[in-house]
Amino acid sequence: MPITLPNDLPAFDILSGEGVMVMSPGRAATQDIRPLRIGLLNLMPKKIQTENQFARLIGATPLQIDFQLIRMSDHESRNTAADHMASFYRPFREVEATGEKFDGLVITGAPIEHLPFEDVTYWEELRRVFDWTQSHVHSTFGVCWGGMAMAYHFHGLPKHLLDAKAFGCFRHENRAPASPYLRGFSDDLLIPVSRWTEVRAEDVDARPALTTLLASDEVGPCLLEDTGHRALYVFNHFEYDSDTLKDEYDRDVSVGKAINVPVNYYPGDDPSRPPSNRWRSHAHLLYGNWINEIYQTTEYEMAKIGT
Repeated sequence: MPITLPNDLPAFDILSGEGVMVMSPGRAATQDIRPLRIGLLNLMPKKIQTENQFARLIGATPLQIDFQLIRMSDHESRNTAADHMASFYRPFREVEATGEKFDGLVITGAPIEHLPFEDVTYWEELRRVFDWTQSHVHSTFGVCWGGMAMAYHFHGLPKHLLDAKAFGCFRHENRAPASPYLRGFSDDLLIPVSRWTEVRAEDVDARPALTTLLASDEVGPCLLEDTGHRALYVFNHFEYDSDTLKDEYDRDVSVGKAINVPVNYYPGDDPSRPPSNRWRSHAHLLYGNWINEIYQTTEYEMAKIGT
């Protein structure tokens, strides 16, 4: 089954061209089933790129998905056209006021990890979002900074600044092969990482409410399950395109910014060669497993979600 997107959203044509099943809202309205309602709270500067990345993974499932785009109410995007934001995004304040509910919500990262959480301009509204998920969202997926922020809000889990950026594709160990979220996963796998902060294993282990599903000896915990809050927190980037790390590297090199070649990314660590994507299959497995788990456990009557 397809993902439902507005016909004029850029992701509609991009994903259609890749063979992803995409359906217009008009066509979806004729289907005699209830689609899963999945929201994307997009905190990234490059909104369209991020929309495409998550829609690609969520839309690859065999279920019909109603994909909704959400933004922080008073934060103005400087990197995405205002007409795109006005056409396709709703402010959280509006979503909150309607009382509508979601089967799933993805909260993205944001390039503000050097700031203490409390210094982020929209921190108070984001805390409202986290609390709102407990009564209006069946399952929430916090990604990178979004996951760190949510784990900090609910558990006081600290983030720590790194001396050097964790940058590249790092090997991770499957710590919970029986988890429904890791069905089909290898015992170890490569995952893209791009961050200046980390969550430490000892801090996670001190919080019994959190379970580590994936972790790396080099870059620490990656995927945590928070059963009590019906949430997953992933600190690395399954959703990245093949060239996302390349774009970050090229951007920094072009302005003379000190940056290491991303680890285990280019063949032979040679930036002149096209990078290899060695995480795509696990990305589809992870988000497919998440969607399947939502499908198996969510309420058919959406009004009952969170009750």
